[in-house]
Amino acid sequence: MSDITIYHNPQCGTSRNTLALIRNSGAEPEVIEYLKTPPSRETLQQLISAMGLPVRDAMRQKGTPYAELKLDDPALSDAQLIDTMLAHPILINRPIVVTPLGTRLCRPSEAVLDILPAPQQGAFTKEDGELVISEKGQRVAGA
Repeated sequence: MSDITIYHNPQCGTSRNTLALIRNSGAEPEVIEYLKTPPSRETLQQLISAMGLPVRDAMRQKGTPYAELKLDDPALSDAQLIDTMLAHPILINRPIVVTPLGTRLCRPSEAVLDILPAPQQGAFTKEDGELVISEKGQRVAGA
């Protein structure tokens, strides 16, 4: 069993880049496609708490029913927002990565580097062509 878990959406470039960075460290994470297998209420609450984010910051707005569900209403409680995220998992921002060093919403994808237990093993270029890791496995300035 892996000590790294990624809540992943294979349709998302940021999520794919994050998964590739995890694998570039030599780890094979547990991959949870959260749109197919949404987390339980307890797990979602634990993830949000571990990230240290307000519930609203763990929600994705772009490409989701956020606006049509009027989720920007400040009167909505955290419990109501979590209920809506569970009913519409696309509202869960991604990717979320859990490692022994912490839990993080990895936007941008290179945020995962701060919580990976092992160093990068080689060069890495994101899907958009941005070099993130040099051939020596070192983080490139600005990445």
